[in-house]
Amino acid sequence: MGQPDFELVIGDKNWSSWSLRPWLAMKVAGIPFREIEIRLRQEDTKAQALRHSPSGFIPVLKWQGNAIWDSLAISETLADLFPEKKLWPEDPVARAMARSAAAEMHSGFPDLRRDMSMDIVSRLPGEGHSEGALANARRVVELWGSLRARFGRAAAGDQGFLFGHFTIADAMYAPVVTRFRTYGVDVSKLGDNDGTARAYMDLMLGLPAVLEWEEGARKQMAARTA
Repeated sequence: MGQPDFELVIGDKNWSSWSLRPWLAMKVAGIPFREIEIRLRQEDTKAQALRHSPSGFIPVLKWQGNAIWDSLAISETLADLFPEKKLWPEDPVARAMARSAAAEMHSGFPDLRRDMSMDIVSRLPGEGHSEGALANARRVVELWGSLRARFGRAAAGDQGFLFGHFTIADAMYAPVVTRFRTYGVDVSKLGDNDGTARAYMDLMLGLPAVLEWEEGARKQMAARTA
């Protein structure tokens, strides 16, 4: 078997939520790639990133001599290159809603990002529960519930994802699922009256690709402290 056509440059798996998103999309879709890791929070992190990324930020997808930066742009590129993977829903309305949900995650929820940053290996119940972060979390729970009710449960062969089958929208919200676990967010107190959000979290946390990412995070953090 030859070398994969794609190289994905990512940051530390414990912290890099933006790296998790395209990595997870590629893993679940079965798109082969070579992984290049850059250690974050180091004096030379920016210099290392600039070797791969014109923006100096990661993740970056390297493909045919091109560097595609930004998680959402990478995911859109993959959806264009592999339409058979159905990384967006096929129905135009569902696809528009999936893009809206992904874009909201991409540009929104600033308090949640700041106060409950991704930390895969830690368990910090109660920390980061600022008013703004919990308001953001409540919106996430509302969004998950509405998408599952309108699209997920109505999809043929519903697998429990936001739109029935795994899409980029799920990849975009995967880091939020880990945040809720890390910081002990009780979704039942944020509007999850029927358990939809809890069931979605359990599904996402049990995905083999998510478990693989978590194992990588644990190994990296152990190596840092060795």
